[in-house]
Amino acid sequence: MNPRPIPPAIAGDELVALAERDPHRPRYHVVAPAGWLNDPNGVGRWNGRYHLFYQYNPHAAVHHKISWGHLVSDDLVRWTDLPVALVPDDDGPDRDGCYSGVLVDDDGTPTLLYSGHCDDDPLETCCLAVGTPDLTHWTKEPGNPVLATPDGLDLVALRDHCVWREGGRWRQLIGAGLRGVGGTALLFESDNLRAWRYLGPLVVGDPSGATLGGAPGEPDWSADMWECVDFFRLAPEGTSAPPGAPLPHGGCDVLMFSAWSDDITLHSLCLTGRYAGDRFEPAALHRVDLGENAYYAPQSFADRDGRRVVHGWLQEERDQQAAADAGWSGAMAIPRTLSLDAHGAPRWEPILELLTLRREQLLAIAHAAPLRPGASVGCGGGLQLDAEIDLVLARGTRAQLILRASDDDTERTVLEVGRSDDPDRGWMHLDRSTSSLDPTAHTTPRGGTIPIGDDGHISLRVLVDHSVLEIFANGHPLSARVYPTLSTAVRMEVAAPADQPDAPDGAVVLARFDVWRMADAWDGPRPLWPRSHPNAPTGESDGRLATPET
Repeated sequence: MNPRPIPPAIAGDELVALAERDPHRPRYHVVAPAGWLNDPNGVGRWNGRYHLFYQYNPHAAVHHKISWGHLVSDDLVRWTDLPVALVPDDDGPDRDGCYSGVLVDDDGTPTLLYSGHCDDDPLETCCLAVGTPDLTHWTKEPGNPVLATPDGLDLVALRDHCVWREGGRWRQLIGAGLRGVGGTALLFESDNLRAWRYLGPLVVGDPSGATLGGAPGEPDWSADMWECVDFFRLAPEGTSAPPGAPLPHGGCDVLMFSAWSDDITLHSLCLTGRYAGDRFEPAALHRVDLGENAYYAPQSFADRDGRRVVHGWLQEERDQQAAADAGWSGAMAIPRTLSLDAHGAPRWEPILELLTLRREQLLAIAHAAPLRPGASVGCGGGLQLDAEIDLVLARGTRAQLILRASDDDTERTVLEVGRSDDPDRGWMHLDRSTSSLDPTAHTTPRGGTIPIGDDGHISLRVLVDHSVLEIFANGHPLSARVYPTLSTAVRMEVAAPADQPDAPDGAVVLARFDVWRMADAWDGPRPLWPRSHPNAPTGESDGRLATPET
C-alpha cells in the first residue's frame, strides 16, 4: 500500500454521516459503514450463510491500524454487519494491523489465519484466531505467530494466505517475493494449523517478462511480489474443488494473485496449469480484470453447489485526500462466478442473485437495429443501473457505450468495443478523459483484448453504481471508478461513431439493449462498531449511532 496521511480523528457518528452524504458512495455494492475498506478476507459459507470479512479502519478513510470488518448474507447481495472480528493488539505480532487471511473449518471450529503486521518489520507473520460457533467472537492463539519465516530466503515481502485440506493434512500458500528473482507463492504443510513445515515455492514468476507475462509496466507484468494468493481446481462449467481433488475432464488448476511492486498495487492475474506434488506447472497467464488495479485482491470459495464465487476490492481512483475528506474509501465488486471458455481461459460473470435487485425497466430493445454512423440509442439512465447489451460488429468496426453523461456532454465516460480484422479477436477501451470536472479524479484509460466469434457478437453486462463501473464483455471484466460532478450526469446510450462513415451498412447492429434501475442493498447508516466489540473505543461500543433527523 502507498503511505497515506492520517487525517484528524472524527467522531464515529460524524464519520458515518459524512460518508453517507457523499454522492459517489455506491448503494448496491458492499462498502464499510465508513472509514477504510480493502481486501476481502475469510470469504465462504458457514452454517448455511455467506460470510465476508474485510480489511477495515473504522477511524479514518486511510490504510492504517487495520482491523477485520465482518458481514453476513443469505444471498450474496444483501449484507448485515456483524461485530468487528479482529483488532490489532497493543503489543504482539499484529500490533500495527491484522492483515489479509482466510476462514477454515478445523473439525467444526471456525478458524482464521491472517497476517500480523508490525511497522518495524518488513515481513508479516502468520497468526491464528478461533471463533465461536456463530462467528461473532474470536480468540487469538496465545502462541502467535504460528509459522516461522523460512531460513535462507531473501524475501521482498511475505503475507496473505490460502489454506486447504489435502491428503489428510493442511496445506497453505503465502504470497511472497524472492528478491532479484520474482513473485512467488510459498508452500507449507501442517497437521494442526499451528506448526508448519516449509515445502518450497509452488511456482516462481519472471519479473523480466521474458517467459511469464509482460515486461515491467505492462498490464500483465508478474512483478516482484505476489500478494493475496488463491489456489483451486476448476472445471470448464465453473464447479470447483480444493487443490489435490480429482481433476475434472477439461479442467485445470488456477492460481490467482495480485502483482505488487515497490509498495504499489498493480493488477490481479491468474495462472492456469497443473498442480502435482509440491509444484505447479503454469500453462498460461491471464488478466483477471482489464481495469488493472481498480479491481484487486480477489479471494474465492466453492459454494454449496460447487460454483466458484470470487470477491474483489474496488480501489478508489480519486485523490487520496478527497477520499479521506469524504469519510470513506473502497468498495467490493459484485461477487463473480468463474468458469472456463472453449479455449480454457477464465470467464467471469456477476452472480445470478444480483437480478433480485432489479426494479423498473427503463429501456427494452429486443430486435436487431442497425445503427448508422453518428446514430445513438439510450435512456435518461440513473445512478444505479444494470444493463444487458448485445452488439454485432463487422470486422474493423467499433461501437460506443456512453456512461454517466451529462445533458450537455461536458462530463461523460466512453467505452469503445471493437472487432479487429484478425479472426476471433475483439477489444474494449474505456476513455475517462471527460469523466469528471474534478481535477483529482483519475483519467487513465483502461482496456484490453476480448474474445469474439466469427459472428462478431459482443455481449455486454454493465453495472453502474454511483462512482462504480463494472463492465463485462464476452465474459471479460473491466472495473473502473468515475466521479462526475454534475447532477445531470446520468445518461446511458449506445452509439455508432460518426468517424467511420465508410463502414458497410449494418456494420454496427444493436440486437438488445435492456436497462433496469437497481435498488439499494443497504438500509444505512450503519454503526462503525456493530453490536458491541470489546475493543471498540469508549462511547462507540454499543452499536448505536446518533444521526441527524431527516
